[in-house]
Amino acid sequence: MTRHFGLSKEDLIAESYVWAWKGITRIPAPVARKLFMLGADIASHRGKQPARLRSNLAKVTGLTDDRELDVVVRNAMRSYARYWMEAFRLPSIIHSSSLDSLVDTIESGIQGVDLFDKSYRQGRGVILALPHSGNWDMAGLWLAQRYGTFSTVAERLKPEKLFDAFVNYREELGFTVFPLTGGSQKPMDGLRETLESGGVVALLGERDLSHHGVSVDFFGSRTTMPVGAVRLAQETGAALHGVHCWFTPEGWGHSVGEPLNTDKPIPEVVQDLAKVFEKNISEHPEDWHMLQRIWNED
Repeated sequence: MTRHFGLSKEDLIAESYVWAWKGITRIPAPVARKLFMLGADIASHRGKQPARLRSNLAKVTGLTDDRELDVVVRNAMRSYARYWMEAFRLPSIIHSSSLDSLVDTIESGIQGVDLFDKSYRQGRGVILALPHSGNWDMAGLWLAQRYGTFSTVAERLKPEKLFDAFVNYREELGFTVFPLTGGSQKPMDGLRETLESGGVVALLGERDLSHHGVSVDFFGSRTTMPVGAVRLAQETGAALHGVHCWFTPEGWGHSVGEPLNTDKPIPEVVQDLAKVFEKNISEHPEDWHMLQRIWNED
């Protein structure tokens, strides 16, 4: 393994994230934004991940003109950079007098709160399933501030220091985080307990990290998507809603869809959820942060 200054590449990445959470807040917001946008513009033409993002967005948008696709990819990388800039600055905001104002601003951009409220008041638990789009941490912050903590799952990252930093960050926002692997409790057991007590679970749902998902049609090609959200809904009776997050010039947009019909075989419900994701991503393709392989044919 390549080492720099006595640290492995993984350790250097972990240290850079930890430093960012401590150091970005010392930089004025307008300056930080310019730096992150500049970095995004440079990165949009380099490396495997931006190339994968380009391929994914070409399928989503149907664009074939390279110049048009260049603009979409640049905007998508800027969206991704904005997510990280906000993530690194958010811990300082939640401990300041600006928190209430931030939560009010987030709430002003949410569509479908009444649909969520109706399911929540029934007391049988609510599952919110969403793709990697916009700033889902802002949605989670609003949810935690308005309804109390909710449960989610985190992919275990290496090194452990980096994973711990992400868990600490989200717990600081009010999330209850179950590790996907290596935790003291199986994540599905913890999520089930949350729902059975009438609580809320939020799960990112378009990447099949466990490789035990079901095959669905997604933008005209086959991929596999996880079944966890659907299985939990069927086992607990919780309501299942598709959710979406996107950026606006000065804030954030979030939407909660109608509850899905879960009284069908699991593959059919996962396909229904995939169609919800497809519709929402199509409306805000530049905010879909999918820099990894997702379709079987790729």
